[in-house]
Amino acid sequence: MIPCYRSEKTIGSIIERIHKTVEADGRYDHEIICVNDCSPDGTLSVLTEIAEKDKLVTVVDLMRNFGQHAALMAGLNFVTGDIIVCLDDDGQTPPEEMFRLIDKLDEGYDLVSARYPVKKESQFRRFGSWTITRVGEVLAGRPKNVQINSYFAVRRIVVDETIKYQNPYPNVQGLMLRVTRKVTDVEVNHHKREVGRSGYNLIKLIALWMNGFTSFSEKPLRLASVLGFISALAGFIFGIVIVIRKILHPEILLGYSSMMAVMLVMFGIVLLMLGLLGEYIGRMYICINKAPQFVVRSVMNCKKDPELSGSDDLNN
Repeated sequence: MIPCYRSEKTIGSIIERIHKTVEADGRYDHEIICVNDCSPDGTLSVLTEIAEKDKLVTVVDLMRNFGQHAALMAGLNFVTGDIIVCLDDDGQTPPEEMFRLIDKLDEGYDLVSARYPVKKESQFRRFGSWTITRVGEVLAGRPKNVQINSYFAVRRIVVDETIKYQNPYPNVQGLMLRVTRKVTDVEVNHHKREVGRSGYNLIKLIALWMNGFTSFSEKPLRLASVLGFISALAGFIFGIVIVIRKILHPEILLGYSSMMAVMLVMFGIVLLMLGLLGEYIGRMYICINKAPQFVVRSVMNCKKDPELSGSDDLNN
């Protein structure tokens, strides 16, 4: 399964390489689910042309850009196989190595992710990926020493439980880790991007980071309580110190600069925690109003009717 965005120049070769890899192995029948996340280039036209000739390719077209994880959730609703492999559309996750992931499932695992010894991407993206991984381990309970990336193989039973989540702001890997802890990773080569550059900028990375832990953990709220307590305790102690110093040394002038610094730090923490609380409340409000996780415009070569709400057209 492939979420597609700005990949008109790469998706054709990715699909062809998948066919060759699976046919060369010879053990499995296969299908390819491509989800067009309202790509602004000619990705949909390329996918449509491929699907007209290749009935093994299912094209799911979303009505607007919902993001990578929502696109993954849309695609998971259409898969029919017992083993699902998800990979990127930019050529950085080589289809030729998918059986390293699939064969590892035979050892009793439910989810096997790629582990990249060296990532062929910018230092900024590496730092962003590292940060998201560390935050996921601490706040979302992701297993340590296991990389969870966008290139992974998973059993159907995990997918069936994952797609029961109907709210907006999905995080696919987080949802799967709610289902099973039998996860591991295997080393896979990470290739250089074939064309263009990543669609994730700083704002999108921050949004992905926020989504990763606000959707699956109450620990940030507990952290806010701890920081609030520590700040209040520090302020109380600092106030006592100031009073005692003034009594012992009446000649000491009250420090305007130090007081302003303390106030800025305290108010900064308060505003940060209020913003975090607002993020939780906002997501709760959107979920209560039943905002769509994704909306399907049309499907080509549909092999399964998942009864998706908001789907205008399902073409077989």
